[in-house]
Amino acid sequence: MCGIVGYIGDKNVYPILISGLQRLEYRGYDSAGIAIFNGDLNVYKCKGRVSDLENHVADKDTGGHVGIGHTRWATHGEPNDRNAHPHTSMNGNFVLVHNGIIENYAELKTTLQKKGFTFQSDTDTEVLVNLIEYFYQSGEEMDAETAVRLALSKVVGAYGIVVFCKNEKNRLIAARKGSPLVIGLGRGEYFIASDASPIVEYTDSVIYLNDLDVAIINKDSLTLKTVENAPVPFKVTKVDMSIGDLEKGDFDHFMLKEIFEQPKTIEDTFRGRIKPDHSDIVLGGLLDIFPKIMQARRIILIGCGTSWHAALVGEYMIEEYARVPVEVEYASEFRYRNPILDKNDVVIAISQSGETADTLAALRMAKEKGATILGICNVVGSSIARETDAGVYTHAGVEIGVASTKAFTAQVTVLTLFALKLAKEKGQIAPELYGSLIHELAEVPDKLKSILVMHPHIKEVAAKYKDAINALYLGRGYLFPVALEGALKLKEISYMHAEGYAAGEMKHGPIALVDDNLPVVVVAAKDSYYEKIVSNIQEVKARRGNIIAVVTEGDDTLKAMVNDVFEIPKSHPFVTPLLAVVPLQLFSYYIAVMRGCDVDQPRNLAKSVTVE
Repeated sequence: MCGIVGYIGDKNVYPILISGLQRLEYRGYDSAGIAIFNGDLNVYKCKGRVSDLENHVADKDTGGHVGIGHTRWATHGEPNDRNAHPHTSMNGNFVLVHNGIIENYAELKTTLQKKGFTFQSDTDTEVLVNLIEYFYQSGEEMDAETAVRLALSKVVGAYGIVVFCKNEKNRLIAARKGSPLVIGLGRGEYFIASDASPIVEYTDSVIYLNDLDVAIINKDSLTLKTVENAPVPFKVTKVDMSIGDLEKGDFDHFMLKEIFEQPKTIEDTFRGRIKPDHSDIVLGGLLDIFPKIMQARRIILIGCGTSWHAALVGEYMIEEYARVPVEVEYASEFRYRNPILDKNDVVIAISQSGETADTLAALRMAKEKGATILGICNVVGSSIARETDAGVYTHAGVEIGVASTKAFTAQVTVLTLFALKLAKEKGQIAPELYGSLIHELAEVPDKLKSILVMHPHIKEVAAKYKDAINALYLGRGYLFPVALEGALKLKEISYMHAEGYAAGEMKHGPIALVDDNLPVVVVAAKDSYYEKIVSNIQEVKARRGNIIAVVTEGDDTLKAMVNDVFEIPKSHPFVTPLLAVVPLQLFSYYIAVMRGCDVDQPRNLAKSVTVE
């Protein structure tokens, strides 16, 4: 959560900070602020979006070549002007931006108050900047770097910080634990950000900080060490991202753009992993560790939100075709309940950003217990990518819309490849079926294009239900997780209450909700559950529910039975989730737009959940 940007060099810093915050606004948009040094230290901040900050500083001095900025997702303290970052220490020696949560802030604050420190905000961040100042004032020979390291040694929690000291005018200090920071390398200049999106406009060479790293950044030098003052070697990584990836193009919203990118992102995810003749799958990132996967007693998939729904699809696939027991766990629950794990288990952590706090904590716990840890994530250089034993990137590209779309289908694509490869290596699938299912997966991008062409029809249907208060989503088998994901998308961006259920569970409670005001979305493509789902539809129809069905094209039976249909091409049930979810994404998108909601930045949400 929260977006951090910083710069030191010869350029005018203000445009770099503002454009950087705009690119990071998907990480938080409760308030925004900047601090610029130009002989004087100027701090400007306010409640609201980055555009509100631009208006706020329009008539103010923004000249300077060193600065830091922040766009906030509120944790400690409500969104308002005084809780906005950057925060300044009591005596004005330090200014700081922070992503994360300082868990022992109350104890530290009490200690500082006893020493005469006063506070202007409700944030844990102000406690940290005053703690740094306390150490800085404790001795004549103390410098800012040492004060930062001493303060961080007392902190319990997560942080990504950038600090400026007014007495060390040409230096920034950055540090991380649990919240990502990346440093971009220019010529006589450095850039700092929560992710690479604000940096790619200026450089493609970056350094990803590891936990407990502290970077001391001057205009012409960079030093990396640990909080304990040990030197750290750093690796320069090339960023595979372009400015075009960060622009909406001709689309009204990033979410719509990302929905329409799915044929390409799915193809990018399996490109190079499916042999041209569809005879085999190659997962190079798992090659060395596949013997351990083959011997696994069970596979545990962990994730949060949309990634958890992708994991549910993966569970169905792996168990059906590879015949390995699979458990799917919410990372936020798994990490706390002392699960039984050992060296015979494989844990697969799924995360779009690769920085999800609960998922990271869960995989670290599993690693300590001896399990083999794999990762499925979208961001090269992310914490999950670096801390797992092996993994597979999804190649979904930058996803800026807070409500995940293409990340879900890319994750399901990777799980599909994994399930098939494991089934083949374990001898659980006939060669003919193996090749046939690979071919089915390879056809998904073209089939998705035919679904996307239907977006005007989906928009018309959405208009009929935009004023509903509640919605129910039903599915069975592979399509049950799709129903969950469809309901999540609707509630995330339209604020309409929606619940997803296994259709067979409808009679055990949810059917009480059905009346002529309730839209019921049924994912009812033809598969082995088809007759059962038709019976569920009849039960809803008998109670006058309004039924919107995702159906296989040519299914005239269901067309005649329901109020509205979204057709998807005929496909093997194995790949149907990749097709069936797209009409539901569009349905949610159009309802949210018609309700006047901020589709890309829905209230109370942020893209990368790096706090617990």
